Amino acid sequence: MTLKGKILAGMLCCAIVSLPLGAEARHHNSEKDSTAVHTERTLPSKDWRQEVIMKKMREETPAKTEAAAPVERRTVKPVKHSSTMHRWEVTSRDTGGTLLFSDSPEYVDRPGILYQDTVQGKVRVLYYHLNNTKIPQKVAVVLENANHKEKANMVRVTRGGTAWPSDDYLWVGKTTQNQYFGEQKNDLVLVMKDKKRLLQSSMDEIILQPGQLVYGVYDFNADHPVKTSVIMYPANVDPFSFMNIAKVLPRDSVALRGTFKGMDRELTSAREYDPKSDGTVYVMLADDKADKYKVGVDATDGAKAVNYGNYGVLYKLAIPVKGETSRVQYYLSPLGGTYAGAMTVRRDHSPYTKLVETPGGRIYFGDQTAPESEQVSKARSEGVAFFGSNMELADLGSYDNSVPTYFEFSPPGASNLPACLILMPDGE
Repeated sequence: MTLKGKILAGMLCCAIVSLPLGAEARHHNSEKDSTAVHTERTLPSKDWRQEVIMKKMREETPAKTEAAAPVERRTVKPVKHSSTMHRWEVTSRDTGGTLLFSDSPEYVDRPGILYQDTVQGKVRVLYYHLNNTKIPQKVAVVLENANHKEKANMVRVTRGGTAWPSDDYLWVGKTTQNQYFGEQKNDLVLVMKDKKRLLQSSMDEIILQPGQLVYGVYDFNADHPVKTSVIMYPANVDPFSFMNIAKVLPRDSVALRGTFKGMDRELTSAREYDPKSDGTVYVMLADDKADKYKVGVDATDGAKAVNYGNYGVLYKLAIPVKGETSRVQYYLSPLGGTYAGAMTVRRDHSPYTKLVETPGGRIYFGDQTAPESEQVSKARSEGVAFFGSNMELADLGSYDNSVPTYFEFSPPGASNLPACLILMPDGE
């Protein structure tokens, strides 16, 4: 999520200009506009303590239903021949509750409060932090009843997940998204008057060794105002005792933290997409031109906050298609560089969703696309994009139009942006 150079907003499908939004870019001391990534999956060594912790995490999560079907593993499809596609005009509407975004300081060099605000109703909290100290630390979300008129505050966790901490940032990003999109939760957290609780009890048992990253996303609903704090604290310290002395840490230079209203973004179009006459089209995601970044406030000091990348925003994509017999092939294409995430697809109004990794069968993709030429850049500004050589696509599936098709997408931590959703007639 780090921005070391300018975000090249609006870069279309043949762009791969190394936009260093991921933690890996900041961790690596390289040139300003280069991105360094781990090409091997590096996992922390497992011991009996980790197995116990992971068992407890599994126990906190309800059993999978059809909504969390096995991960769809599709191959990445490179486009071998040049072709064109046109930007599909969409309408955007922000809905839902409140997003709490904690990613600054990203490299945490001392214990403290990383972000804090008081919220009520539907809430999503996203934290993304690296232990930049020399000793083991923990990261947790602490809830405190902020309504002193009520003896109890009921918090219901409905969705969420976090990967085991690692120095393989792309793996952390993808694994967290797999959990968030693949698991439904129904955890109840009762926060009594003048008491504190963890959003998930397992947070106090997950240890970040120096240099390791942790990334978590959770949706919850609070009956009454609840003070929500993301903290990093020494591994041998009680989190609630630590809260009595903890101070809010200053933002880093990127300042990726804040409170944002409307945590979900609905994208649709007034006109039906007709595969036969419209051909191949694309929808831009998180480019700050066609799809604007959210603006909010840093609740710790009142400063303006911009969510560069729209991290934590849940996109709900529903493009109407013309003709019941029409079949449409959908792809996701990373435009800014290396990318590792997941999405869901849902048919009609069914409560069941299918998890699709982006990409399937490997951790990441997006590192093979050739840079765009000057002519392509000019065409892009006029609403026409060109498939470049070696462009990579994550296959989201082919669907008929007997019932509507819906996708969920959220920019994954440690990945580069922007991205685009591509629609084309099936068979092309």
